[in-house]
Amino acid sequence: MPDDQSGIRYPYPDAPAEGEAITVAPGVLWMRLPLPMALDHVNVYALDDGDSWTVIDTGFASKRGRAIWEKLLAGPLAGKPVSRVIVTHHHPDHVGLAAWFMESGATLAMPRTGWLMARMLTLDVQEVPNAEALTFYTRAGMDSAVFEKRKTERPFNFADCVSPLPLGFTRLSDGETITMGGRTWDIRMGDGHAPEHATFWSQDDNLVIGGDQLLPSISPNLGVYPTEPDADPVTDWLRSCEKFQAFATPDQLVLGGHKLPFTGLPTRLMQLIDNHHGALKRLLAHLDEPRSAGECFMPLFKRNITGGEYGLALVEAVAHLNHLHQAGLATRILRDDGAWVFQAT
Repeated sequence: MPDDQSGIRYPYPDAPAEGEAITVAPGVLWMRLPLPMALDHVNVYALDDGDSWTVIDTGFASKRGRAIWEKLLAGPLAGKPVSRVIVTHHHPDHVGLAAWFMESGATLAMPRTGWLMARMLTLDVQEVPNAEALTFYTRAGMDSAVFEKRKTERPFNFADCVSPLPLGFTRLSDGETITMGGRTWDIRMGDGHAPEHATFWSQDDNLVIGGDQLLPSISPNLGVYPTEPDADPVTDWLRSCEKFQAFATPDQLVLGGHKLPFTGLPTRLMQLIDNHHGALKRLLAHLDEPRSAGECFMPLFKRNITGGEYGLALVEAVAHLNHLHQAGLATRILRDDGAWVFQAT
């Protein structure tokens, strides 16, 4: 990926091959695991603690994922044990194999909200969508053909790709510090993409571990789900980006959960903020007449969305409409077909 004209730069233009690692700073290894979706990878990191490693994020729990980790442990990690797993947030591609490492003696540290969410969601196995999920899809104005198909299909279950977490973890809290890889890191929590998402800012050099909170070239999904149908993750996201601006410098090397390590974080934070303000402005203009979330893809994403991306687009559309409604910029009424429709005030 070439350097961005806006001042964002990619010091490591090539990702590590499967089962291999790239040293991005003394004692810090960047590795990559595959994902079976449009975003086809997740970045994971290992920090050298002397006689053992701290691993940050883990990939899906799958036979292939475990096999790649076995190769990494025997190769780039030089046979040293993983003594600690840090999970930035509860999403499956980040927490999936945490329990597998714990079985070999590693401890787990992650935000409390993320640990509780992961524990809860691994227990919530559904063979078909439950009544609350179907109501949520109806209220969102899901396409009728998609709805009929989903109604009888087994939905995505967290437990399909996340090993159940055993009891016992160490809480990561905003404003505290943690030592790993021979450095002291400030823990700063973000919100929006996931509740209580941990990021780590080195006090000793220009490293930042950003998870999915600080990504180049793509914006993470800001979704609303049946668990909290009136949530406003857009406000949470914008506040987090604004909070991080006080700590960002152009020369920090940001290690994100996807894509490539990059520098130029102040520029990137401004882009992330501006992108959502721009989307909200386009959406508000689109609400010159009542629209459901399922009727708002074009102003938000500038294209029609079908197939595997449809679900993520729908929950993000709900998030942006909830934001406008709760900010007093749009009204909301229930249409005869059961969908919430929003109109600019």
